[in-house]
Amino acid sequence: MRQDFESADQILPSIDEEHRTRVAQFLEKQGFKEQAMAVSVDPAHKFELALQLNDFATAYGLAVEHSSEQRWKQLSDLALRSSDFNLAKKCMYNAKDYSGLLLLASSLGDSGSMEQLAELAHSAGKENIAFTAYMMLNNIPKCLQLLVETERYPEAAIMAKTYMPSEVSKILKLWQADLSKTNEKAAEALADPLQYDNLFPELQLALKAEKLLEKERSTLQPASNYPVVA
Repeated sequence: MRQDFESADQILPSIDEEHRTRVAQFLEKQGFKEQAMAVSVDPAHKFELALQLNDFATAYGLAVEHSSEQRWKQLSDLALRSSDFNLAKKCMYNAKDYSGLLLLASSLGDSGSMEQLAELAHSAGKENIAFTAYMMLNNIPKCLQLLVETERYPEAAIMAKTYMPSEVSKILKLWQADLSKTNEKAAEALADPLQYDNLFPELQLALKAEKLLEKERSTLQPASNYPVVA
């Protein structure tokens, strides 16, 4: 190889398009990846070459034109390794990589992205991702709503007792109605705190605590405050 690319550029227009990818593959094997990408007419081949050259702009454009989940994931992985988090986020959304978006948003402390992910995952039926995102946002009402929607009544009741005791009775009724379909005695054995306050001596204190923490829950704390508030 003489590496006479000026002469090669003059010859290239005379080469049929059906043969250009073969020429590009030859150039790639010789280590001339930039020239190979310029010659190739195969989108898949050009995309792989763009990744190897860290040419994010070309790779992104090709991914948009010839979209596939695999390509978006490849580009998002490369963007992460290069600390290009904005590009990584775009690619993950296109790839519907909800777990990747969860990791990225939590690592960056990006509450806006976390909220967007929670709604998106909820709509897509990715309940585990949505629940985790809502929990990290301290959005307990949404967590309870999600558990009720998915008929996870025992988990919803326990969570309500811990974080929002005012919701326990409402959720308990749903749990009893669902449980009575298979075990009526077990359903009757579930005690409603509002009806059996003697069994829940600290309920009133829990309700007061919920009121006090209501405003605090709506204000997200930055990660830097963790040593102070934990």
